[in-house]
Amino acid sequence: MKLRSDTNQQGFSLIGMLLSLSMLGLIGLLAVRGGSSVVEYWAVSKTISAAKAVSKTPAEVRVMFDKLAAAGYIDSIEGRDLRIDGVGNNMEVHFSYQKKIPLIGPTSLLIDYQGSSASGAATNKPAR
Repeated sequence: MKLRSDTNQQGFSLIGMLLSLSMLGLIGLLAVRGGSSVVEYWAVSKTISAAKAVSKTPAEVRVMFDKLAAAGYIDSIEGRDLRIDGVGNNMEVHFSYQKKIPLIGPTSLLIDYQGSSASGAATNKPAR
């Protein structure tokens, strides 16, 4: 009498399933907590481009950035934190900041953001 089949069993074990679910949970937690930070970074980049477009001097860029940032609920960076090189149409605006995101208990995620108006301009040029 033969009790076992000759074919191998396939599928998740209980431990494998628990490990997979915990990894998916961790990735989901990072996405939920860090997602708003990434959206804010995109808003900072767009705000810097808009402030640069309507300003002629570095002081005007800083003032305009602060006004647009207040309207866009950007609180991670201020106009005084911007590094501006050049004047007029040759201005290049650089920024960098850190965002600390609490996760669980004493653990947190620290993200370094940096960018410039030159990098955004290079990606928005039409292809020839």
